[in-house]
Amino acid sequence: MGRIFCIIGKSSSGKDTLYKRLLKNKSLQLKRIVPYTTRPIRAGEQEGVEYYFTTVEALQELKTENKIIECRSYDTVYGMWHYFMAKDSQITLEKYDYLVIGTLESYINIRDYFGESKVVPIYIDLEDGERLMRALKREKKQVLPKYEELCRRFIADTKDFSKENLDKAGITRYFDNHNLKDCLNEISDYIIAQSHSKMEIYNETNGF
Repeated sequence: MGRIFCIIGKSSSGKDTLYKRLLKNKSLQLKRIVPYTTRPIRAGEQEGVEYYFTTVEALQELKTENKIIECRSYDTVYGMWHYFMAKDSQITLEKYDYLVIGTLESYINIRDYFGESKVVPIYIDLEDGERLMRALKREKKQVLPKYEELCRRFIADTKDFSKENLDKAGITRYFDNHNLKDCLNEISDYIIAQSHSKMEIYNETNGF
């Protein structure tokens, strides 16, 4: 049985970069689960790569069909934006391990849906000052920078990823992303260790 590794953390902590690097590491053999969103596509993004960009109407249809695994909605200064994971043909836990990016709330929902033994959190940590500088640098590259939304996300993350909330979710292992290479190596070793642990449990259960 496979596992879903969930990369979570505050905005601009480096989740996207780590996600892409980990997927390129062939020794980890991780598959992607592309999430869905109703927000507008950003400069540099591609349909089916970062997200499937969809509509509120399509989201409601999936809800009616009971195909939503987790959904987060944000009342932004540009309107309501929805991010969600759907039960579709992408996910085959009987065969593969997966890597996804999400929030603390999405991790909890995915864990509750599939079971704690099948979902592993990877919390990315970064000092707030450095994180804010990275966020500003990234937003300046947009055709129409959304600085108000950047500030909203930064403030919201302080509450959403409080130590109290992390403790409640059972997350005690942090991966510091001050140095990308070191963080990447640490996470890769952790995923390999988790995979070995999964295989040992499987062998014990099946008498190998």
